[in-house]
Amino acid sequence: MKELKINPERVRDFLVEFLRDEFKKANFQNAIFGMSGGLDSTVVGYLCKIAFGRTNTYGIILPYKNTPKTSVDHAYMVGRTLGIRYLRFNVTPQIDYYFQNFPQADKIRVGNKIARERMSILYDLSVHFNALVVGSTNKSEFYLGYGTLFGDLAWLINPLGDLFKTEVYQLAEFLGVPKEILEKKPSAELWEDQTDEGELGFTYKECDIVLHYYVEKNMSPEEIVNQVKEIDRDKIYKIIEQVKKTEFKRRPPRIARIPEEIKYS
Repeated sequence: MKELKINPERVRDFLVEFLRDEFKKANFQNAIFGMSGGLDSTVVGYLCKIAFGRTNTYGIILPYKNTPKTSVDHAYMVGRTLGIRYLRFNVTPQIDYYFQNFPQADKIRVGNKIARERMSILYDLSVHFNALVVGSTNKSEFYLGYGTLFGDLAWLINPLGDLFKTEVYQLAEFLGVPKEILEKKPSAELWEDQTDEGELGFTYKECDIVLHYYVEKNMSPEEIVNQVKEIDRDKIYKIIEQVKKTEFKRRPPRIARIPEEIKYS
């Protein structure tokens, strides 16, 4: 199977300059991000520290009651390793208080609420610290719709949005991200067993190859089937169907444009 190999040094330098340039345009010097202890947010932390320095980078740890202790421990480890400013706020009280009214709510509804609560806190703290919110959604998850509208997808600036998950791993290894984080299973940790193939039905390695051809090379599903013999045909179609099904998440909010003859007649 073809590997997507990046030049991590050049990618790092490009993304650091991207962050500096975007912050300069907005007249901000401080960055704030959700620090989950996962791969993507950790890479964002490393990039922000390089771009703005440790005292201008704020990592916010926002666990819910079912967040694994290892993830919280990893988030603290990242904060200590980078020497950045970091804070922890438990979102359990407000989430559970709200869902007392809806005991029938399923795990997806609760998970979306958690993601939005976390982003709400980040934006409030961004005012407190005079910072811009930096997102950590990678290209794989963005095209799979693996995120919550107005939750983890509500970033202002995102340095990872053009990197597939397997490419983020390569950048993370180059940056020196701790082994414990590099080797852990990917998960949004909004509910139990939300990991890689168990949640998606395919691995990120498979997904990234298909997305590379479908999104970047504009190939049809059948062309990809003929090109990539190592991935099952059904998986290829499942990945592409997931992209199509979640297209609404990648569209900007719609505003009704009223014709003048209707609006002013």
